[in-house]
Amino acid sequence: MTATSSRKLDHLRICNEDEVECGRTGFEDVHLLHNALPECDMERIDLSAHFLDFRLRSPLFIAAMTGGHPGTKEINRRLAAAAERFGIGMGVGSQRAALENSALADSFTVVRETAPHAFLCANLGIAQLRDHGVEWAENAVEMIEAQALVIHLNFLQEAIQPEGDHRAEGCLEALRILCQDFPVPVLVKETGAGISEEVARRILGAGAQAIDISGSGGTSWAAVEMIRAAGNRTAGMGRVFTAWGIPTVVSLVETVRTGAPCIATGGLRTGIDVAKSLSLGAHLGGMALPLFRAGMSGENVLTSKIEEIHQQLRTAMFLTGSRTIADLRSVRPRITGLSREMLERPEREEEHGY
Repeated sequence: MTATSSRKLDHLRICNEDEVECGRTGFEDVHLLHNALPECDMERIDLSAHFLDFRLRSPLFIAAMTGGHPGTKEINRRLAAAAERFGIGMGVGSQRAALENSALADSFTVVRETAPHAFLCANLGIAQLRDHGVEWAENAVEMIEAQALVIHLNFLQEAIQPEGDHRAEGCLEALRILCQDFPVPVLVKETGAGISEEVARRILGAGAQAIDISGSGGTSWAAVEMIRAAGNRTAGMGRVFTAWGIPTVVSLVETVRTGAPCIATGGLRTGIDVAKSLSLGAHLGGMALPLFRAGMSGENVLTSKIEEIHQQLRTAMFLTGSRTIADLRSVRPRITGLSREMLERPEREEEHGY
């Protein structure tokens, strides 16, 4: 078993058993105005969504988290079965371990075997892309017959890990080379620390076709590494940085300003959070930890969880008079509190010259 594979199992065990959610998403500052005369039938509300050139039966997205160890095969199978059943998209966790050791590939290939019709996203870290080139990206896509490739950015986690890769030079150029002629759409995602407008524009300039913001306020990988390093001196570093990052709402609004197709992830926990994300301009709303934990409890629990999220989303749409996801994306929410202050701050700083 590789060190990467063993580390992956540690991460998933910690996510399942420990408190790893830190910070604030900002969703408490987003308010969907109640429509007292919605003029629609809740039972006929259409949840179907479009992302890039793909049509999905729902905007809920199973965000990347798992794979790369024999112990993760069953949970990936359950998540894939749910993606197939509900017609929703799914991203797998980092495929690095399986690219290093092909014996681990079945923890990922099970996803396509179980979900032959689902929209699947392969997953590779940008540092591995830089170090191994386009061939690894092609192999990741081929492994699960993916319709898209996610390149993930996890430098907060790498900075905290004792064995982390602390070199970030050359990554943007590696992304640019990848996007020049890659056969499937390339998405770039953060892993819980968010993406600013400035960085989103650099990502789009390199040729990426969409962004998964993965803002702060949900699973903190600094907290995961803190727990993993318990008793070691590196645990203190994780503790200091548990709430580091751009809150999900702020990151989403900033990224939408660029015109990029967006997946909102980072602390979404209810169908109302998905509805708020869509009203702020996201095309999909993704969840990792809630669906992972539900899946660990069994297929029936996972099915019930997704049905609950969909009913919450449908109810929020009904109460805003939104018959379709397109209608919901045209609803103008009110943003208050710290999120509003953070979003207004750059304008004030420009006015005052600092």
